Amino acid sequence: MIKPTLAAALAGLMLVAGCQSSGGAAAERRAAAQSAGVANPFLWRATLDTMQALPIQNTDPVGGLINYDWRSFPEAPGERIKATVFILDSRLRADGVKVTVYRQVNEDGQWVDAGVDPETAMQLENRILDRARLLRSSQPR
Repeated sequence: MIKPTLAAALAGLMLVAGCQSSGGAAAERRAAAQSAGVANPFLWRATLDTMQALPIQNTDPVGGLINYDWRSFPEAPGERIKATVFILDSRLRADGVKVTVYRQVNEDGQWVDAGVDPETAMQLENRILDRARLLRSSQPR
């Protein structure tokens, strides 16, 4: 007997593999219906593409979670950022992705939490959605 977690993981793999086939929109709808609870593959790939500057800490493709680790950039060596991305739907929808950004500044050798402009997360969500739409539109129908 297959455990539910393994079954969900296999469904996710089939969904991702199916997106590379030439099944078209009908196949995408069937795969999405069969894989409730599995992250949308276009949002998943778009997130990885958009957030490629940050190192991945861990992922959960079945739960739709990507945790990124801290990273400092040469333009601002006294601060670092990390992010968590939640893919909330198996369908490609505008409300299907949520980004949370964390920021810390170095004060006297200690990393201290700092505020993040709320627009930052929204801009990242929009970039991920734009990339996901581009990926979907480039698939053969």
